[in-house]
Amino acid sequence: MKKKERHEKILDILKVDGVIKVKDIIAEMNISDMTARRDLDTLANDGLLIRTHGGAQFLNHSNETEEGHEKTHTEKKVLQTNEKKQVARAASKIIKDGETVFIGPGTTLEHLAVELKNRNIRVITNSLPVFLILHPSSSVDLILIGGECREITGAFVGSIAVNNLKSLSFSKAFVSANAVFNNSIATYSDVEGDIQKIALDNSVEKILLVDSSKFDGYDFYNFYDLNRMDLIVTDKKISKEVLDKYKEFSKIVIADK
Repeated sequence: MKKKERHEKILDILKVDGVIKVKDIIAEMNISDMTARRDLDTLANDGLLIRTHGGAQFLNHSNETEEGHEKTHTEKKVLQTNEKKQVARAASKIIKDGETVFIGPGTTLEHLAVELKNRNIRVITNSLPVFLILHPSSSVDLILIGGECREITGAFVGSIAVNNLKSLSFSKAFVSANAVFNNSIATYSDVEGDIQKIALDNSVEKILLVDSSKFDGYDFYNFYDLNRMDLIVTDKKISKEVLDKYKEFSKIVIADK
Protein backbone atom coordinates (compact mmCIF):
# COMPACT_ATOMS: atom_id res chain seq x y z
CA MET A 1 0.00 0.00 0.00
CA LYS A 2 1.40 3.37 -1.03
CA LYS A 3 1.98 6.19 1.44
CA LYS A 4 -0.94 8.29 0.17
CA GLU A 5 -3.29 5.31 0.36
CA ARG A 6 -2.17 4.56 3.92
CA HIS A 7 -2.80 8.15 4.99
CA GLU A 8 -6.27 8.14 3.43
CA LYS A 9 -7.06 4.85 5.14
CA ILE A 10 -5.94 6.16 8.53
CA LEU A 11 -8.08 9.28 8.16
CA ASP A 12 -11.08 7.24 7.06
CA ILE A 13 -10.79 5.10 10.18
CA LEU A 14 -10.44 8.19 12.38
CA LYS A 15 -13.53 9.81 10.87
CA VAL A 16 -15.57 6.77 11.90
CA ASP A 17 -13.95 5.72 15.19
CA GLY A 18 -12.33 8.96 16.36
CA VAL A 19 -9.22 7.16 17.60
CA ILE A 20 -6.69 4.70 16.19
CA LYS A 21 -3.87 2.65 17.70
CA VAL A 22 -0.47 1.99 16.13
CA LYS A 23 -0.97 -1.75 16.61
CA ASP A 24 -4.24 -1.57 14.63
CA ILE A 25 -2.52 0.25 11.77
CA ILE A 26 0.20 -2.40 11.69
CA ALA A 27 -2.37 -5.20 11.54
CA GLU A 28 -4.65 -3.45 9.04
CA MET A 29 -1.95 -2.39 6.58
CA ASN A 30 0.76 -4.97 7.19
CA ILE A 31 3.47 -2.39 7.79
CA SER A 32 6.19 -1.94 10.40
CA ASP A 33 5.82 -0.15 13.71
CA MET A 34 8.22 2.56 12.52
CA THR A 35 6.26 3.17 9.31
CA ALA A 36 2.96 3.38 11.19
CA ARG A 37 4.35 5.92 13.64
CA ARG A 38 5.95 7.92 10.84
CA ASP A 39 2.59 8.08 9.01
CA LEU A 40 0.87 9.36 12.15
CA ASP A 41 3.59 11.94 12.73
CA THR A 42 3.26 13.18 9.14
CA LEU A 43 -0.53 13.54 9.43
CA ALA A 44 -0.15 15.28 12.80
CA ASN A 45 2.33 17.76 11.31
CA ASP A 46 -0.21 18.45 8.54
CA GLY A 47 -2.80 19.29 11.19
CA LEU A 48 -5.06 16.35 10.33
CA LEU A 49 -4.89 14.48 13.64
CA ILE A 50 -3.50 14.68 17.16
CA ARG A 51 -0.91 12.18 18.30
CA THR A 52 -1.68 10.33 21.52
CA HIS A 53 0.22 7.68 23.45
CA GLY A 54 0.26 4.61 21.23
CA GLY A 55 -1.88 6.10 18.48
CA ALA A 56 -3.81 9.16 17.35
CA GLN A 57 -7.04 11.09 17.81
CA PHE A 58 -9.03 12.73 15.03
CA LEU A 59 -8.57 16.47 15.42
CA ASN A 60 -12.22 17.50 15.39
CA HIS A 61 -13.82 14.25 16.53
CA SER A 62 -17.18 14.69 18.22
CA ASN A 63 -20.43 12.97 17.37
CA GLU A 64 -22.15 16.29 17.99
CA THR A 65 -20.13 18.12 15.33
CA GLU A 66 -19.41 17.40 11.71
CA GLU A 67 -16.59 18.92 9.67
CA GLY A 68 -16.30 21.80 12.14
CA HIS A 69 -20.03 22.58 12.14
CA GLU A 70 -22.49 21.97 14.95
CA LYS A 71 -25.14 19.41 14.16
CA THR A 72 -28.76 20.50 14.40
CA HIS A 73 -30.99 19.50 17.28
CA THR A 74 -32.84 17.08 15.00
CA GLU A 75 -29.60 15.44 13.87
CA LYS A 76 -28.39 15.04 17.46
CA LYS A 77 -31.65 13.45 18.60
CA VAL A 78 -31.08 10.33 16.50
CA LEU A 79 -27.51 9.73 17.77
CA GLN A 80 -27.04 7.04 20.47
CA THR A 81 -30.73 7.31 21.39
CA ASN A 82 -30.91 4.11 23.43
CA GLU A 83 -27.73 4.94 25.31
CA LYS A 84 -28.99 8.44 26.12
CA LYS A 85 -32.25 7.03 27.45
CA GLN A 86 -30.35 4.60 29.66
CA VAL A 87 -28.19 7.40 31.03
CA ALA A 88 -31.27 9.56 31.67
CA ARG A 89 -33.10 6.80 33.55
CA ALA A 90 -30.09 6.19 35.77
CA ALA A 91 -29.68 9.92 36.43
CA SER A 92 -33.35 10.35 37.36
CA LYS A 93 -32.87 7.96 40.28
CA ILE A 94 -30.29 10.31 41.78
CA ILE A 95 -32.85 13.09 42.24
CA LYS A 96 -34.89 13.18 45.46
CA ASP A 97 -38.37 14.63 45.82
CA GLY A 98 -38.31 18.26 46.90
CA GLU A 99 -34.93 19.03 45.35
CA THR A 100 -34.11 22.06 43.23
CA VAL A 101 -32.11 21.01 40.18
CA PHE A 102 -30.66 22.67 37.12
CA ILE A 103 -30.98 20.87 33.78
CA GLY A 104 -28.92 22.22 30.90
CA PRO A 105 -29.41 21.90 27.14
CA GLY A 106 -28.81 18.72 25.18
CA THR A 107 -30.69 15.70 23.90
CA THR A 108 -29.54 13.47 26.78
CA LEU A 109 -30.92 16.01 29.22
CA GLU A 110 -34.20 16.10 27.31
CA HIS A 111 -34.52 12.37 27.99
CA LEU A 112 -33.87 13.15 31.66
CA ALA A 113 -36.73 15.67 31.58
CA VAL A 114 -39.06 12.97 30.26
CA GLU A 115 -38.16 10.79 33.25
CA LEU A 116 -38.99 13.63 35.66
CA LYS A 117 -42.44 14.64 34.41
CA ASN A 118 -44.28 13.18 37.40
CA ARG A 119 -41.79 14.08 40.12
CA ASN A 120 -42.30 16.59 42.93
CA ILE A 121 -39.25 18.75 42.28
CA ARG A 122 -38.21 22.23 41.16
CA VAL A 123 -36.40 22.43 37.82
CA ILE A 124 -34.51 25.45 36.51
CA THR A 125 -33.42 25.22 32.89
CA ASN A 126 -32.13 27.38 30.06
CA SER A 127 -33.27 24.78 27.52
CA LEU A 128 -36.49 25.44 25.63
CA PRO A 129 -36.91 21.72 24.69
CA VAL A 130 -36.53 20.72 28.37
CA PHE A 131 -39.03 23.40 29.36
CA LEU A 132 -41.59 22.22 26.79
CA ILE A 133 -41.29 18.61 27.99
CA LEU A 134 -41.89 19.56 31.63
CA HIS A 135 -44.38 22.38 31.15
CA PRO A 136 -47.50 20.14 31.10
CA SER A 137 -46.53 18.59 34.44
CA SER A 138 -48.58 19.69 37.45
CA SER A 139 -46.03 18.36 39.95
CA VAL A 140 -42.86 20.05 38.64
CA ASP A 141 -42.18 23.63 39.76
CA LEU A 142 -40.60 24.89 36.54
CA ILE A 143 -38.47 27.97 35.86
CA LEU A 144 -37.13 28.89 32.42
CA ILE A 145 -34.04 31.10 32.31
CA GLY A 146 -34.59 33.62 29.54
CA GLY A 147 -32.12 35.33 27.28
CA GLU A 148 -30.97 35.07 23.69
CA CYS A 149 -32.18 31.78 22.19
CA ARG A 150 -29.78 29.71 20.07
CA GLU A 151 -32.03 28.31 17.35
CA ILE A 152 -29.84 25.28 16.67
CA THR A 153 -30.14 23.91 20.24
CA GLY A 154 -33.00 25.87 21.81
CA ALA A 155 -30.71 27.04 24.62
CA PHE A 156 -31.03 30.50 26.16
CA VAL A 157 -27.67 32.25 26.51
CA GLY A 158 -26.15 35.72 26.73
CA SER A 159 -25.99 38.43 29.38
CA ILE A 160 -29.65 38.16 30.42
CA ALA A 161 -29.35 34.42 30.98
CA VAL A 162 -26.06 34.89 32.84
CA ASN A 163 -27.50 37.54 35.16
CA ASN A 164 -30.63 35.50 35.85
CA LEU A 165 -28.63 32.39 36.66
CA LYS A 166 -25.98 33.98 38.87
CA SER A 167 -28.42 34.58 41.74
CA LEU A 168 -29.77 31.00 41.81
CA SER A 169 -28.51 27.93 43.67
CA PHE A 170 -29.23 24.24 43.17
CA SER A 171 -28.87 21.00 45.06
CA LYS A 172 -27.85 19.28 41.83
CA ALA A 173 -26.86 20.52 38.37
CA PHE A 174 -27.09 18.18 35.40
CA VAL A 175 -25.13 19.07 32.28
CA SER A 176 -24.06 17.24 29.17
CA ALA A 177 -21.27 17.72 26.65
CA ASN A 178 -20.26 17.12 23.06
CA ALA A 179 -16.90 15.68 24.08
CA VAL A 180 -14.77 14.69 27.05
CA PHE A 181 -10.99 14.48 26.73
CA ASN A 182 -8.72 13.95 29.71
CA ASN A 183 -9.76 16.54 32.30
CA SER A 184 -11.73 18.75 29.90
CA ILE A 185 -15.48 18.85 29.27
CA ALA A 186 -16.22 20.46 25.91
CA THR A 187 -19.08 21.81 23.83
CA TYR A 188 -19.38 23.57 20.49
CA SER A 189 -20.68 26.91 21.77
CA ASP A 190 -18.74 29.10 24.18
CA VAL A 191 -21.89 30.95 25.27
CA GLU A 192 -23.67 27.68 26.11
CA GLY A 193 -20.58 26.48 27.92
CA ASP A 194 -20.42 29.64 30.02
CA ILE A 195 -24.01 29.17 31.17
CA GLN A 196 -23.33 25.57 32.18
CA LYS A 197 -20.23 26.65 34.10
CA ILE A 198 -22.23 29.14 36.16
CA ALA A 199 -24.88 26.53 36.94
CA LEU A 200 -22.24 24.02 38.01
CA ASP A 201 -20.47 26.58 40.20
CA ASN A 202 -23.80 27.37 41.91
CA SER A 203 -24.67 23.75 42.62
CA VAL A 204 -23.94 21.57 45.63
CA GLU A 205 -23.56 18.48 43.42
CA LYS A 206 -22.28 18.58 39.85
CA ILE A 207 -23.32 15.73 37.54
CA LEU A 208 -22.28 15.07 33.95
CA LEU A 209 -24.48 12.95 31.67
CA VAL A 210 -22.71 11.65 28.56
CA ASP A 211 -23.07 8.55 26.45
CA SER A 212 -19.90 6.53 25.98
CA SER A 213 -19.22 7.88 22.46
CA LYS A 214 -18.29 11.27 23.94
CA PHE A 215 -15.14 10.08 25.72
CA ASP A 216 -11.76 10.78 24.12
CA GLY A 217 -13.39 13.29 21.78
CA TYR A 218 -12.74 16.94 21.00
CA ASP A 219 -14.85 20.01 20.55
CA PHE A 220 -14.31 23.75 20.37
CA TYR A 221 -14.86 25.06 23.91
CA ASN A 222 -13.68 23.48 27.17
CA PHE A 223 -16.10 24.80 29.76
CA TYR A 224 -15.32 22.77 32.90
CA ASP A 225 -12.76 20.47 34.50
CA LEU A 226 -13.83 16.85 34.78
CA ASN A 227 -12.26 16.41 38.21
CA ARG A 228 -14.63 19.04 39.60
CA MET A 229 -17.64 16.87 38.79
CA ASP A 230 -19.09 14.82 41.63
CA LEU A 231 -20.46 12.18 39.30
CA ILE A 232 -20.42 11.04 35.67
CA VAL A 233 -23.27 8.92 34.34
CA THR A 234 -22.66 6.99 31.13
CA ASP A 235 -23.81 3.81 29.37
CA LYS A 236 -22.52 0.25 29.50
CA LYS A 237 -20.84 0.45 26.08
CA ILE A 238 -17.92 2.28 27.66
CA SER A 239 -14.76 0.19 27.27
CA LYS A 240 -12.71 -0.96 30.25
CA GLU A 241 -9.75 1.06 28.99
CA VAL A 242 -11.78 4.27 28.82
CA LEU A 243 -13.50 3.55 32.14
CA ASP A 244 -10.18 3.00 33.90
CA LYS A 245 -8.84 6.22 32.42
CA TYR A 246 -11.72 8.47 33.38
CA LYS A 247 -12.54 7.10 36.81
CA GLU A 248 -9.26 8.71 37.85
CA PHE A 249 -10.97 12.09 37.37
CA SER A 250 -14.38 11.46 38.94
CA LYS A 251 -16.78 8.78 40.14
CA ILE A 252 -18.55 7.03 37.24
CA VAL A 253 -21.95 5.37 37.31
CA ILE A 254 -22.78 3.02 34.44
CA ALA A 255 -26.43 2.79 33.41
CA ASP A 256 -27.28 -0.87 32.95
CA LYS A 257 -30.78 -0.60 31.45
